[in-house]
Amino acid sequence: MIGHELGGRYEILARIGEGGMALVFKAHDILLGRNVAVKVLRQQFVHDEEFIRRFRREAQSAAALSHPNVVSIYDVGQEDDTHYIVMEYVEGSNLNEVISHRAPLQVEEAVKIATQICDALEHAHHNQIIHRDIKPHNILIGKNGRVKVTDFGIARAVTSSTITQAGSVVGSVHYFSPEHAKGVNTGEKSDLYSLGIVLYQMLTAKLPFLGESPISVALKHLQDHFEEPRAVNRHIPQSVENIILRSMRKNPSERYASAAEMLKDLESCLSTDRVDEDKLEFDADMEVTRVMPAIRGGDMYASEPAYDRERERPGYDNAQASVDRRQEGGPPRRKRWVKPVIIFGGTLLVLVLLFWGLRVFLSDLETDEVHVPYVVGKSEAEAIADLKAAGLLPEDPIIYEARPDIPKDQVFQQSKQNMMVKTGSYVRLYVSTGPVLEEMLDYVGQQYADAKTSLQNMGLTDDQILKEEVFSEQAAGTIISQTPTKGDQFQVGQVTVKFQVSKGLETLEMPNLVGLTQKEAIKKISDNKLKLGPGNGIVQEPSYRPAGEVLEQFPHEAGTQVPTGTEITITVSSGLPADAKEFTFNINVAPAQLGTSSDVRIVYSDATGQNIECCSQKISDWTTIPVKVILAPGKEAVVMVHRDNQFVDTFTRTYEQVQAGGSQGENVPGMAPPPPDPVTEEQPPVHNEGDNEHVNQGGNQNHEGNHDE
Repeated sequence: MIGHELGGRYEILARIGEGGMALVFKAHDILLGRNVAVKVLRQQFVHDEEFIRRFRREAQSAAALSHPNVVSIYDVGQEDDTHYIVMEYVEGSNLNEVISHRAPLQVEEAVKIATQICDALEHAHHNQIIHRDIKPHNILIGKNGRVKVTDFGIARAVTSSTITQAGSVVGSVHYFSPEHAKGVNTGEKSDLYSLGIVLYQMLTAKLPFLGESPISVALKHLQDHFEEPRAVNRHIPQSVENIILRSMRKNPSERYASAAEMLKDLESCLSTDRVDEDKLEFDADMEVTRVMPAIRGGDMYASEPAYDRERERPGYDNAQASVDRRQEGGPPRRKRWVKPVIIFGGTLLVLVLLFWGLRVFLSDLETDEVHVPYVVGKSEAEAIADLKAAGLLPEDPIIYEARPDIPKDQVFQQSKQNMMVKTGSYVRLYVSTGPVLEEMLDYVGQQYADAKTSLQNMGLTDDQILKEEVFSEQAAGTIISQTPTKGDQFQVGQVTVKFQVSKGLETLEMPNLVGLTQKEAIKKISDNKLKLGPGNGIVQEPSYRPAGEVLEQFPHEAGTQVPTGTEITITVSSGLPADAKEFTFNINVAPAQLGTSSDVRIVYSDATGQNIECCSQKISDWTTIPVKVILAPGKEAVVMVHRDNQFVDTFTRTYEQVQAGGSQGENVPGMAPPPPDPVTEEQPPVHNEGDNEHVNQGGNQNHEGNHDE
């Protein structure tokens, strides 16, 4: 069956239970998108037409029940030889498992469970449905603590058709009522007897009757007394024991008259004025089977005196009889007139009673008749007033039931209508208490998935449960707030529950703070919903970077995903280290050709960085350009001169050279002007020393300025 799609609608997911006549599966209703329980009739019963007919009829009757403590029946169907019932799926465990793991239960818990079972039975009995198989296996307890009674109606089919089949009812024999064990018709009081056993077992962790076989257990229900609950568990209040003692009387007439009466007792049994009430006392149970002496066939007249039988013989005379009686020591014969007097007196008494009954009957015939007013749809007060105005009375008690489609305090049914009745007759009224209201639980702090399952077990559908996801410091999936709030009353079919659910902390990409000034970094941290770390989150550290510049960010590098509110520590330059050295290159640079102008650009590398643009300017004569550099121990500074977009010269200083002291300008000469136009007569050019020196300087690119002093 697993994986099979039953009826084209129910996808079978897993097997979750079994009984004598059916298997139970968890399934998914594809049409409505919900989980359901599917009970499938065992194959050995599928050809029993009488059983199938009763199975369907009783299942349909159970489907008519609508009560918060009754498992709802959704569908009944057949596919080929497979007969199935679709019902509400309850997430939780059955009472038998609870008893196995935790019995004896606390008195308050056991009474609460029994109260809900009894409430379900009262509703079923009101609808003329007898369960006939109340036992812990048929009581489901949801994760929200709500009790659900299942298998309504099906048990009746079992008792009528399959009780004689091996194994079909063995599991229930411990909860049989005496009349059930006798095989006679069972009614409402049989269910109450079984409920008494369930309550007994919850409080004592044992069954009242045990035996080596089902027959021996059934006989004990008929003839044995059970050990009283308080003898097993002294913590049981007397008021609770009284409920068990009364519900488990072997004589049905000594039990509760109805489930409503037992429910009323359960609801008040733990009140302070009842827990120490007197123990109930009953007369000797006449239902207990008595052992009678065996009677032999030849002794069937043993109770008749021998002399009475003897006188029937032919020829036996009265004189002889008198002698015989005296010899046998028998009693003297009764006088003959006594019997006629008794007959006459009895006849006279019967005639008197008949005469009295006739007078009463005739007086009833003389009572006026009135028409029963139709009060359905009216308020309770109006209905009572109308009945009294017509000379009728409302039957006590008035029946109150929850009806979601009928306003509160409105009459929805009456026992008599459209007929003539005697004045003073009673009319039973059924009054709506409105819809069944549930109390909203507190789901804040719980996981959304668990809260949704709990609400679905109450009967809410997916479209009645709304979720709004927000960023928060709580774990993802945790409920932050809810509407309605804890304790609010709501109607299952008319409410929309809204949850605000955490989707965890909001995340963002860590910005790059390195290279920013301290002020810029702090602003960027705030703009991205981040925080500075412990203290002020700023660490000062000497460096060769400008003072106030961010050197490092910790613990997250730029580009990583981090939650909002993450703490960041930045390391900021506090200025040069103590051992840093400053040095200034005085670069004397001339135009590329004297008498013209040139564009000069100077780039340097030192401890603060590489290829740093120093300055650019246009010159037309020798110009001194200062270049300030920073040196670290063991490092050197390099200055590169570019003129008219061409590299011209490089100058260096090491840390040790600067530490030794001394400095001079660095020269970058240009070229001499071009020679004048040639003369007509060839004469050797005349040069003075200054010109030669200048030309030589201009033609020598390896100026002495390139050499260290």
